[in-house]
Amino acid sequence: MDERVRRLKTPEECEIFRTNVQKTLPALAQEARRRGVELRAAAYGAKGTAEKEALCAVYAYEEVLSKKHGRTTRASRTWQMIKRHGIIGAVERAVNREHETVGYAALLEMGMQDFAFEAVVARYPELFSPKAVARARVRMEEWTRAGHAGPAVG
Repeated sequence: MDERVRRLKTPEECEIFRTNVQKTLPALAQEARRRGVELRAAAYGAKGTAEKEALCAVYAYEEVLSKKHGRTTRASRTWQMIKRHGIIGAVERAVNREHETVGYAALLEMGMQDFAFEAVVARYPELFSPKAVARARVRMEEWTRAGHAGPAVG
């Protein structure tokens, strides 16, 4: 991570920095976006790395929604599910749905596909049911075959 991005301490600082460098240094803007997502997840108070990464997935998805709608947009249904079932439980339920989790293509476009719930499940299979792990791996293999793979996982 670039030192200028590492020095950013709040999601708001990340957003300002990202906006300022977007046109001239898009790779640096991308780092600032990821840093903002990570800072939001850290502030939530996750219990462990897997929860923090799952929260990064939610905040990254909110970035996608906000970009799509041109205004700050929350992942309301996801937050409701987290409130009811906990972070890991919400990820389990989302991945176990028949259709892939919403937003993977948009996360891919923003260079944040490693924040997909399926990627989190694949990195921490011991926390999820065998069904969720299998479904996550199948989806990730499909994405790889389609040429949309992110960093290697699990």
